[in-house]
Amino acid sequence: QVQLVESGGGLVQAGGSLRLSCAASGSIFSINAMGWYRQAPGKQRELVATITSGGSTNYADSVKGRFTISRDNAKNLMYLQMNNLKPEDTAVYYCKTFGPSAFWGQGTQVTVSS
Repeated sequence: QVQLVESGGGLVQAGGSLRLSCAASGSIFSINAMGWYRQAPGKQRELVATITSGGSTNYADSVKGRFTISRDNAKNLMYLQMNNLKPEDTAVYYCKTFGPSAFWGQGTQVTVSS
C-alpha cells in the first residue's frame, strides 16, 4: 500500500511559479500512472495532469504549456512544476495513483493572487 503526501503549496502572485511534490511512502516504480488533481472552492475536483511509469504525460487544456508533471521513481517522488500561475489556478492540489487501487494524498493549498 502506498501513502502519498503533497507539499510545496503556498501563496504566490499571478505570473509566479511553484513546484509541488508528492512523496510516496512506498515504491512508485510499479505504479504505471499517477496524476495531480485540483479542487477550487465550490467547484468539482478536476484532473490536472497524469504521468505514466514510462514518462508519458497528459495535461488539462487549462494548464498546457504552463505546468509540467514529472516523477523520480528512484526517490518515490512526483512533481508538478507550475509556471505562469493564474488566479484561476487557486485550489487544493492532490496527488493520486491510478489503477485497481487508488491512493490519494491529503492535498496542498495553492493560492494565486492577482
